[in-house]
Amino acid sequence: MDELSTLKTWAAPLLARLQPGERRTLARKIGTELRRSQSQRIGKQQAPDGSPYAPRKQQLRQKSGRVKRAKMFAKLRQAKFFKVSASPNAVSVGFVGRVSRIAHVHQYGLSEQVRSGGPRAHYKNACYWVCPLKTEIS
Repeated sequence: MDELSTLKTWAAPLLARLQPGERRTLARKIGTELRRSQSQRIGKQQAPDGSPYAPRKQQLRQKSGRVKRAKMFAKLRQAKFFKVSASPNAVSVGFVGRVSRIAHVHQYGLSEQVRSGGPRAHYKNACYWVCPLKTEIS
């Protein structure tokens, strides 16, 4: 029996007793906690398995040392881009707007033209956003 099945059998009788408004509130709290933990992980520059992100590539067109190497995905973790959507039966945590395209390209290792007329950037297939089920929520 996997973790999700165990959680489902444990939580089903408890959730059945709650009214739809209470379930929505609970779903929002779970989503907010999940967003917070994933935002912290992104801030630490760690993949879901705990390994560090691959460093940024060197820019060949620019002189070396001119640009400070900032953290990757610095703004992705902000609450205005990383939204929680809750209903009585479901909760989802995801990116919205243009940021969702950036996350999608990086997650699936796609290539994208960064600016019009510019070169295409090829990203390594990395699963930055999918996390293992966290059974303990503080």
